[in-house]
Amino acid sequence: MAFQAPLAIHHTSTGQMTFRSLLRLPAALRTAAWKTSQARWQSTTAPKHPKTAIFFPGQGVQRVGMTTDWAEAFPRTVKPMLEELDETLKVPLSKIIADGPNSKLTATENAQPAIMMTSIIILRVLEREFGFKTSERVDITLGHSLGEFAALVAAGYLRQPDALRLVRRRAEVMARCSKEVGEEVGMVALVCESDHLSSMVDAIHEFLGHHNEGSKADSGPDYELPAVQQVLIANVNAKNQIVLSGSIRRISELLTHLRQFAGHDPRAVRLKSDSPFHSPLMKPASELMKKLLDQPSQAAKGEDTVVWPGIMPCVSNVSARPFESQQQLKDYLARQCVETVLWHDSIIYLHKEEKVKRWVGIGPGKVGRNLVGKEVGMKGAVKGGGVWGISDPREVEAVLRDLEMTEHAEE
Repeated sequence: MAFQAPLAIHHTSTGQMTFRSLLRLPAALRTAAWKTSQARWQSTTAPKHPKTAIFFPGQGVQRVGMTTDWAEAFPRTVKPMLEELDETLKVPLSKIIADGPNSKLTATENAQPAIMMTSIIILRVLEREFGFKTSERVDITLGHSLGEFAALVAAGYLRQPDALRLVRRRAEVMARCSKEVGEEVGMVALVCESDHLSSMVDAIHEFLGHHNEGSKADSGPDYELPAVQQVLIANVNAKNQIVLSGSIRRISELLTHLRQFAGHDPRAVRLKSDSPFHSPLMKPASELMKKLLDQPSQAAKGEDTVVWPGIMPCVSNVSARPFESQQQLKDYLARQCVETVLWHDSIIYLHKEEKVKRWVGIGPGKVGRNLVGKEVGMKGAVKGGGVWGISDPREVEAVLRDLEMTEHAEE
C-alpha cells in the first residue's frame, strides 16, 4: 500500500512543520518549507556533535514496492534516480522493484543493485528534500556485505553510476557461479551463546583444516577440496551469530561434528540464499572486480573509478578498519567477494575505539539496525546517542528530531 499523508496540517509548539504536513505541499515547495522549519540541518559550519555513523544493509532485505512510497512522497528526487537506474544498467529494474514478481526481484543480479539504489535514494531524499548535509552530520560510513557499495558512495569513494555497474556485473557473475554448481549450495546462520562463539569458531576452523593441525574430516583439509565443496565463515554478524557459506552437504557434516564431537549445539537457520556468498566459489566475481576497479570511471571520463580521498572514512568488511589508500580499497573490495565479512568486529571497533555514539541505518529492512542495537546496547535516542533506522518515509521526521535532540549532547 502506498504511503498516504493525512489531510491535517500539523506544527509543533515551536512552529516547526512536521513531516506529515510537509507531504501535503506540492513537491516543488517541500525543500524550501523544510529548510525554513528545520534550519539546523542547513548550517554551513558543522557544530561539534557526538560521533555519528551511517550504515547500509546487504542482500536479503529486498521487497517488492520498496521504492514506491519514496517515489510518491518525493517524486522530484526519486523518479529521476529510478530513471537513472534503468538507463545505467539498460534493464527496467525500477519496474521490477515496484511491481515484482518477487522471484525476479530476489534474483541476485537484480536484488543487489536494487537494494543499493534504494539505500542511496533514501540518503538523497534526506539530503535534497530535508537539507541534511551528510558530510557535516556524519563522521563515518559502513555497509554489510553488498551494503559496502552504498557506504562507499555515501562517503565519496565511488560515483553512483560506477557503483551500480560494479554491483550489477559482480552480481551477474555470482549468480552464474551458483547456477553452474553441480550440488546444493547456500548459507546457514549459526546462533549460540555469546561466550561459546570463540571456541565454536576454533572448532569450525579445525574441522575445515584452516589450522596447521589439519582437518577432522575424512576428505582432508578443506582448502584441498574443489571450490564448490569448500565452506567458509561468510559473516561474523554478532557476538553470538556467524554465517557459514558453501556446500550444504559439507555444512551438514560440520554441524554433525560440532554436535557430536566438539561440544557445541548451535541453532542452525538456513538463509534464503541460493548462492554461497563470501566463499571460494565466488572467486570469479573477485577476479572480475579486480579488473573493473582498475578501469577508468565510466561516469567521469579520464578519472579513476575509485575517488581518493573520499569525504569521510569508510570501514572495510575485510579489515574491520577504514580503508587506508586507493589501492587498498580496490584490493579489499575485490577480496570481499570471497572473504569473511567482519561486521561484528567493525561495530566493536567503532563503538569502543572510535567512540561512535549515534548510528543511523539507511536502506530497506531492519536487520542491520537490530544487529547494531544489540551490540551497542542502544534503542532509540539516549543521552548522547542512539540507534535508528530509516527504511520508510514515515520514519524520517522522528529520526531527524532525535538527531537534533542529541546534537549537542555531552559525553
